[in-house]
Amino acid sequence: MTEHPGETAPAGRSAPPGPRSAVAPGGGRDRREPGEGLGELPPNRTQAILEATKQVATLLKAGGHPFALAGSVAVYAHGGPDNLQHDADFCILPEDAEAVAATLRKAGLEVYTPPEDWLLKAKCLGEDIDLIFELAHQPVTRELLERADQLPVESVHMPVLAVTDLVASLLNAFTEHHCDFGAVLPIARALREKVDWARVRRECGSDPMPAAFLYLLERLQVIEPEEDSHDGP
Repeated sequence: MTEHPGETAPAGRSAPPGPRSAVAPGGGRDRREPGEGLGELPPNRTQAILEATKQVATLLKAGGHPFALAGSVAVYAHGGPDNLQHDADFCILPEDAEAVAATLRKAGLEVYTPPEDWLLKAKCLGEDIDLIFELAHQPVTRELLERADQLPVESVHMPVLAVTDLVASLLNAFTEHHCDFGAVLPIARALREKVDWARVRRECGSDPMPAAFLYLLERLQVIEPEEDSHDGP
């Protein structure tokens, strides 16, 4: 069945509880049927998010809007983890925000302005779409979009943030209140050979949270230590 913009996908289910012992208190066997009382695994949303990504990218290309895929789907396009569970992110120019919104609305997508003043949000095939015009506290620029790589997301070619820009944006987003190293570590592992780490250090390493993450990557031998960066005289 063909899906249409604005169609709502089934709601996700909550994460399952931890594994339970098969032995009941007192040493007797647990008489429950297998799986009884256990939560269900969340549905795999990867394909739904990819379908929404392809549809939005096709609309942006047809509308002539400069853009680049960002976030977890961009990581996937570069060969990173493929378990997508959240949304699709697109970088657009700040001055194009209204025109992009008009293009998507004309195609039947819901577009709205959230409280945050650095993006628009949309719904496509029931999936969340973020239209970002400020990436890691910096306005999206034409130069950033021009550095994007043309990569296939399944059958649709689209501009995808260059891998070094992508990783730098993830590190620059770290703050004292939002610093999930665990989410970015597998991305750094998967893409490490494609990243210009010297440039990442120049752009991110002066801030404490990115610097701490880079040091963690060094200690885990994901990247080579920067010469003399942690040694004394």
